[in-house]
Amino acid sequence: MIGRDILKELEDIVGAENLLTSRASLLCYSYDAAGQSYIPEAVALPANPDEVSRIVRLANKFKFPIVPRGAGSGFSGGSVPLKNGVVIHLSRLNKILEIDTENLIAVVEPCVVTGIFQDAVEKLGLFYPPDPASLKFSTMGGNASTGAGGPRAVKYGVTRDYILGMEVVTPTGEIIRTGGKTVKRATGYDLTRLMIGSEGTLGIITKLIIRLIPLPEAKKTMTAIFGSAEDAARSVSDIIKSRIVPTTLELLDKNSLACVKGNLGIDLPEGTGAMLLIEIDGDPLILDKQTKRIREVCIVNNSMEFRVAANKEEADALWKARRGASPSMLKFWPGKISEDIVVPRSRIPEMIRRLDAIAERHSLTIASFGHAGDGNLHVNIKVDKKSEEEMKRAEEAIKEIFRATVELEGAISGEHGIGISKAPYLRMQLSDAEIEVMKGIKKALDPNNILNPGKIFG
Repeated sequence: MIGRDILKELEDIVGAENLLTSRASLLCYSYDAAGQSYIPEAVALPANPDEVSRIVRLANKFKFPIVPRGAGSGFSGGSVPLKNGVVIHLSRLNKILEIDTENLIAVVEPCVVTGIFQDAVEKLGLFYPPDPASLKFSTMGGNASTGAGGPRAVKYGVTRDYILGMEVVTPTGEIIRTGGKTVKRATGYDLTRLMIGSEGTLGIITKLIIRLIPLPEAKKTMTAIFGSAEDAARSVSDIIKSRIVPTTLELLDKNSLACVKGNLGIDLPEGTGAMLLIEIDGDPLILDKQTKRIREVCIVNNSMEFRVAANKEEADALWKARRGASPSMLKFWPGKISEDIVVPRSRIPEMIRRLDAIAERHSLTIASFGHAGDGNLHVNIKVDKKSEEEMKRAEEAIKEIFRATVELEGAISGEHGIGISKAPYLRMQLSDAEIEVMKGIKKALDPNNILNPGKIFG
């Protein structure tokens, strides 16, 4: 329990107006998109790295847990205060500090919203490719902490590929700087990569150095409709085998389309079983040639219909529908369970067959959509959470989904992290030896286990 003396010290650090203790305020920081709720004892809103450091040192002194938090938009429970304690909400660290157009880098604080950052650099003719579906509200620090990806990962990679360095407050309160402003750096261990994807268990990010690239000159957006998800999945592999790497290759199956079709702005032909949303970018002179080749590949794989967006407005409407797939599905399936898996791109048709078999075996409805270009699928199970029997069937289905994923040489999380929701399944993916190495790193950096305890390892 956090007593009045600790609250007074926290107040001295951040100011009375930046320490929240009312029941109503605490409830706002008790959950994320995973849906599990744990109420903190206080929420501190520091203004700078020094205040973060002082809070962490206080936590070590009195042995209370702290949980770093950005937008709280994660799907794995990584930012919920599982052990109560104090939430460090980094919302005041929200500035773009530098955009260097000569060296193609930027420096940002962790609570800069990803979409706002992208807009800022694009106005200068630069490009930050990572684009999680939540980019309109998720933050750069949260994306780094979970190793976020997005549709453009198939061509451009994920968040970790664009972080050159960080400023981090360690679990014992030191302020360290990892990496730097150079692309090459071979001086000691790569602490930047260690922090990326660590879900706030190894350090609190207070600054990020971001690598940028030139903004592509042009892009084309197209859709291909198929009678089955397997035909669509085969097209994904065949497009890349034809030596074209699209910016995005997104798949929505029949059940996903049923939830988003009202927002697509196009009519789907009878018998639609899946849709690919494809985008290419680069030199305008080669885009028409690539579009023609993609159309040919889709037709060979039984595409029922192939369209190229006529203008930016039509393309934007398609992307709005795709990025809104999860919330749209939540409207129709309020009790849905969402999982994030990834398999090698060539194994997607087999994964889809296995998902269909799992759904049939457990009498469940499963919808899949996601970044088929890099093998990352978001699997959604329709359930009535008030039905104990149905929840039991769903839990068995999840185990089978993860087992199939590992058997197909994939991973039980592609971009959402482990948090608390996937911690029970970690040993399906990792060996005891691998987990012990990770635990050893955690213990070495966080001897008092005060930073986001209970996450990843359970």
